[in-house]
Amino acid sequence: MNNNGPYNAYISAVSHYFPEKVVTNSYFESYLDTTDAWIIERTGIKERRYLEDDQPVSYAACKAIERLFEKFNVKPEEIDLLIIPTVSPDMIYPSTVCIVQDKLGMKNCWGYDMLAACSGFIFALMTGVQFIQSGAHKKVLVVGAEKMSALANKNDRNTVVLFGDGASAVLLEPTTNKTTGIIDAILHIDGSGGKYLKQPAGGSLHPASIETVTKGMHYVHQDGRTVFKEAVKGMADVSLEIMKKNNLKSEDIAYLVPHQANLRIIQATADRMNLSRDKVMINIHKYGNTTSTTIPSCLSEYYEEGKLKGGDNLILASFGAGFTWGAVYLKWTI
Repeated sequence: MNNNGPYNAYISAVSHYFPEKVVTNSYFESYLDTTDAWIIERTGIKERRYLEDDQPVSYAACKAIERLFEKFNVKPEEIDLLIIPTVSPDMIYPSTVCIVQDKLGMKNCWGYDMLAACSGFIFALMTGVQFIQSGAHKKVLVVGAEKMSALANKNDRNTVVLFGDGASAVLLEPTTNKTTGIIDAILHIDGSGGKYLKQPAGGSLHPASIETVTKGMHYVHQDGRTVFKEAVKGMADVSLEIMKKNNLKSEDIAYLVPHQANLRIIQATADRMNLSRDKVMINIHKYGNTTSTTIPSCLSEYYEEGKLKGGDNLILASFGAGFTWGAVYLKWTI
């Protein structure tokens, strides 16, 4: 990523929202052939949060944004651009961005949804960064929001235990200091991996029908072994690559902020980066895999807990369906 514009983009505000409904592993023990110990051993997940049936993903997005507005004294009309990366929009169209913009009265912004699965947040973040760097916008809101409970097959023990719901928001603003904020990014896609992690139906290839519903084609379909192997390699490789590109050693890194898909993938990435566990942001045990929400929710929680300070070097890393993967190097500013 080459920044030839007049500004750098930095994160000036952050917030998160998780629903009140807690779903523990014992819930799945009650009707599936699985155990709490097996789920924790394989994934690191102890519980996750679910939105209620009448609460779409826009509900969670609005809650996270409202919290950010309140905490950081930001007014809805100040927002220039809203980007919501999500694989679980309220509906195909209108976009979730349009629904949220209307609900919260962000009358001066434009925006769009983005679909990059578990890499959605960092892809959307770097898209928003371009508008800041060029001087086109002064306040860009990026909100990872998901209702994965709506996409998981309740009877598939290999996938339903993985996912949860929530939303998290970050606000991007400009600075003339080119040595702070978002410094660099490396992003990748490889479409040959799409067959291993997908939602087969609901698009123009397989529109909704009695057959697609009967066959469970609207749920998440995953070849877990292949995705695990590719995720470990992809996240670790790109994280090391961005460190080397920016002359960063392990001791220079305050935190790795990894996508929270599986604790073993996170640990493997940290090991490759030679980082101790206290330098890795983790909340998968509480929320499961919330797709585009995981990375910004870690940032928000650690910030609220006082674990982040200005000048901290952070490496954000993700891997998701597509395949999509990448890493972002940022210097924390709040």
